[in-house]
Amino acid sequence: MKYIPIGTSDLKASNIVVGNMRLTELSLAEAEKLIKTAMEEGINFFDHADIYAGGRSEELFAEAVQMNAGIREKLIIQSKCAIRPEGGYYDFSKEHIVSSVDGILKRLNTDYLDILLLHRPDPLMEPEEVAEAFDKLQEQGKVRYFGVSNHNPMQIALLEKYLSQKLIVNQLQFSIAHTQMIDSGIALNMNIDQSVNRDSSILDYCRLKDITVQAWSPFQHGFFEGAFLGDRKRFAELNEVIDSLALKYGVSNTTIATAWITRHPANIQVVVGTTNADRLKEACKASEMRLTREEWYQIYKAAGNMVP
Repeated sequence: MKYIPIGTSDLKASNIVVGNMRLTELSLAEAEKLIKTAMEEGINFFDHADIYAGGRSEELFAEAVQMNAGIREKLIIQSKCAIRPEGGYYDFSKEHIVSSVDGILKRLNTDYLDILLLHRPDPLMEPEEVAEAFDKLQEQGKVRYFGVSNHNPMQIALLEKYLSQKLIVNQLQFSIAHTQMIDSGIALNMNIDQSVNRDSSILDYCRLKDITVQAWSPFQHGFFEGAFLGDRKRFAELNEVIDSLALKYGVSNTTIATAWITRHPANIQVVVGTTNADRLKEACKASEMRLTREEWYQIYKAAGNMVP
């Protein structure tokens, strides 16, 4: 397993992350098996959010890992807050951030989070309030580091103008079939759809600012529209190329799809949300695997992208 520094922090984390959004689809015994498999494979980073199954995912994780001080020190635990599903809005108020963390800690049966992310940008954000919340949580020892999810460069810059802390993570959607973070840079100044800059060059910004990018939905296309792996109707050429490389390397298509992301020099963490322990093992095989430059581009083009 490859371990990378997270942002400018002192955290050394596996570049494969267990995403726990769907953990409650499993029984307690199945969840225990999944987490045990992850740790045996060398994964030390576990991603949560307070909205996953209404908080039940965090509770089940704590039960499955049998949380105690000895186990806790082996784990890097990250959670997210600020989505208010009951009202259909986002909330960066100091009160909500602080109370959310208290709930997260209780459900995870731990005294602290290694990283807290703000889940989606709140247009009504008052950065001074966020700064007060972060200072309070850090001073109380409840959160060590902070980051964001789905934020663009100017949203990050605005936050950091007021924060005492440096943001160390930005979690963003990225997969072979969702490549907006790199498309416009490849097709710059061309009169084609691929040239439209849809994310304000967020990947380059994060690299410049030493912010670790975490890729969510690494096997999905669109906004939860389904997996591209095995979809030979919409992604026939892509699956043909992936399957050919999987055969060449003696691995699964999951390994190749994961390795395509880990090949990027930005040291992107891959958030794998599978509930299947064997598939998780397949993803872990990509941790230190290095596709050739030619293979990486071959996959990119097979997904329907242009390389001018």
